[in-house]
Amino acid sequence: MALRCDLIIRDATLIDGTGAPRRRGDLGVTGDRITAIGDLSAASADREVMAEGRALAPGFIDAHTHDDQAVLCGPHCMVCKTSQGVTTVVVGNCGISLSPVPMAERPPAPLDQVCAPEWWIFDSFGAYAERLRQEPAAVNTLALIGHMSLRLGAMGRDLDRPATDREAEAMRRKLEEALAEGAAGLSTGLFYAPSKHAPTDEVVAVAEALRAHRGLYVTHMRNEAEGVLDSIEETLSIGAAAGVPVVISHHKCAMPENHGRSRETLAAIEAGSRRQPVAFDVYPYAAASTSLAARKPRPDVPVRIATSLPHPEMAGRMLAEVAAEWGISLEEAVSRLLPGSGIFHNMAEEDVQRIMAHPMAMIGSDGGPLAKHPHPRLWGTFPRVLGHYSRDLGLFGLEAAIHKMTGRPAAVFGLPDRGVLAPGAHADLVLFDPATVADRATFAEPRQPAAGIAEVWVNGQTAYAAGTGATEARSGRLLRRHAV
Repeated sequence: MALRCDLIIRDATLIDGTGAPRRRGDLGVTGDRITAIGDLSAASADREVMAEGRALAPGFIDAHTHDDQAVLCGPHCMVCKTSQGVTTVVVGNCGISLSPVPMAERPPAPLDQVCAPEWWIFDSFGAYAERLRQEPAAVNTLALIGHMSLRLGAMGRDLDRPATDREAEAMRRKLEEALAEGAAGLSTGLFYAPSKHAPTDEVVAVAEALRAHRGLYVTHMRNEAEGVLDSIEETLSIGAAAGVPVVISHHKCAMPENHGRSRETLAAIEAGSRRQPVAFDVYPYAAASTSLAARKPRPDVPVRIATSLPHPEMAGRMLAEVAAEWGISLEEAVSRLLPGSGIFHNMAEEDVQRIMAHPMAMIGSDGGPLAKHPHPRLWGTFPRVLGHYSRDLGLFGLEAAIHKMTGRPAAVFGLPDRGVLAPGAHADLVLFDPATVADRATFAEPRQPAAGIAEVWVNGQTAYAAGTGATEARSGRLLRRHAV
């Protein structure tokens, strides 16, 4: 009997996510799984899509997001991701997670820039997970638990000090509970005020919960500027002490005096990888984005205002222009704009390219869904890697680019049967044109969907299609980490 599928994508250039060379063929889907790959000319399907040689790849895994709230808000809140080909997001990064600590008042920066005050309602990871099960997202979600959130739960607003042993133990127990309910690991944001007073020993004490569950330690390191090498060593030491793999978030060399140091940092990470499991993610831009309170403004680091609670009309404006208009210093302007966030042009393109091209690199957007004027990475990260860096600059081949956003993160985060095109794998798929795929989001106009993305499927259901946009499908699932 001839094979019958729900969907067959015919005559596609298959890029399987492993880094292997592309090949031409068909792909069949039944239910939420890939049924067959190859010559399916004898097979039939309820729906057939003629790829006409366009590329078919596993759906992209966004290794670093702040989509904790967005995944709860319906398919159209995730079009910034599905329009790029993203089918799985990793949430709870930089020490900030929407669970397992509820908050009765607006939390301090940067937590307030990631989730709106009214969404801090989940007193356990289990409650957050149940909400996702009852109202599924358009994409799959893997969730980390934020150390910053745990700190607020254990210490209240008294954060300018190390945690006591009792407070650290309370955090460890809360993390242990969340891991048992399906969270994938612990994230830290040691750069930020709510956590920068946490010594290494505090983090290790909390991270001890990861060992039994083989969870991940994921970190926005303490210092990505002049202290970046020391921070890498601290990160490796925490992972070693807890006996778990480490992921360095949005690896960069920040601030002009540190430009070019990626040669040193990558060598340090490579050395660490010979002793323990280490990975890192990177976004394809030479500008960061975070709370305006996070860094003291400098004349040699241009800043664009992303959002401001007291002055929303300033979103999109350059900080220097606003300060001049108000007749005050940069620091005074920041003070007036807070609470708020900004886009900081503080990196060198040579470092971005060197880090991104490294074989260990994964791709993560680190976008801010709540920003009135977001960084373009929210909408443009993955097509920018495929179009600008792979096709136009030739920084790496298309197969390598796809591997960095599919097979590589699937292995690091422990997602079996995701990130690859193979019979039996989940049907998370993206069909795109390698000749035209491109980011259209800019710093001036950041909310622009990509060019060249034809269709995106999440667990076999269409989540996005060119010309019609996001569908109403809620076929995403809450994923659990499966450590090898």
